[in-house]
Amino acid sequence: MLFRSPFFHADIETAVEALKNGAFDFIQKPLDLNRILVSVRHAIEKEFLVTETKRLKKKIDKKYEIIGISPAIAEVKELIEKVAPTNTRVLITGENGTGKELVAHWLHEKSNRANNPLIEVNCAAIPYELIESVLFGHEKGSFTSAIKQKKGNFELADKGTLFLDEIGDMNLAAQAKMLRALQEGKIMRVGGEKDIPIDVRVIAATNKNLQEEIKNKTFREDLYHRLSVIIIHVPPLRERIEDIPLLAEHFISQICETENLPTFDIETDAIKALQKLPWYGNIREFRNVIERLTILCNKTITMQDIEKYVIAYQNN
Repeated sequence: MLFRSPFFHADIETAVEALKNGAFDFIQKPLDLNRILVSVRHAIEKEFLVTETKRLKKKIDKKYEIIGISPAIAEVKELIEKVAPTNTRVLITGENGTGKELVAHWLHEKSNRANNPLIEVNCAAIPYELIESVLFGHEKGSFTSAIKQKKGNFELADKGTLFLDEIGDMNLAAQAKMLRALQEGKIMRVGGEKDIPIDVRVIAATNKNLQEEIKNKTFREDLYHRLSVIIIHVPPLRERIEDIPLLAEHFISQICETENLPTFDIETDAIKALQKLPWYGNIREFRNVIERLTILCNKTITMQDIEKYVIAYQNN
């Protein structure tokens, strides 16, 4: 049914009450065919937009789905369920390509902040001299290229979540400002003179050993303790090889849908061969391999395909 409630033709007072109770529209007497057609068209368009929004949200959720039933990944999922509804800061650790950003997305999606922004910052990708401006914003004229005032990611994430990926690459000056923001719940823009209160949940991730970074004096110990209230370690793929069949099926289905390809099968021997590989690039490398196989193979991925398109590639 396109409408939450039927159309009404009544006096204005009754019509307004009907709209409050869920009616889509009302038609006044005398009935006007053009007015009815416009209302029907608007109702159809609204229903389409609602359906499309739900479809896109489901697609986004699927994109960030954490696939696996291994004990190692089950522990990660359990931690997410416990920690997500709180405002507690979380430090996500793990090798490159393990899916740390997926954990951050699920922590946000399952939190009370899910309807507010999730702002992602790759600390390793921001030049040393710009990171403070990116995080905390700047005032007009605070440096040569600051031609107008700009809000930083802390302000943009207000009431939501700020995900700091590769936090171990943040410089010490920015770390000091970060510590103050976490301690006091306020920030100051570069070149600013007044504090700005913020309500942000910070989730950080790193592939580095921050304890070693602390010993080398490249990471502040006090900041580490502020960030690591809860630590979630994402295991490498070689420690969860029982998840490889599910991951293969998931990525094959995903890639076939994206590339408009027919559904693929994968032989048991091919799965076993994939489980024996080291996967130094973890899930990211695994997905690339599955995409290669899906594009180059015919209907079924075989053991011979693994030898030809995976092992041979790795040896080159």
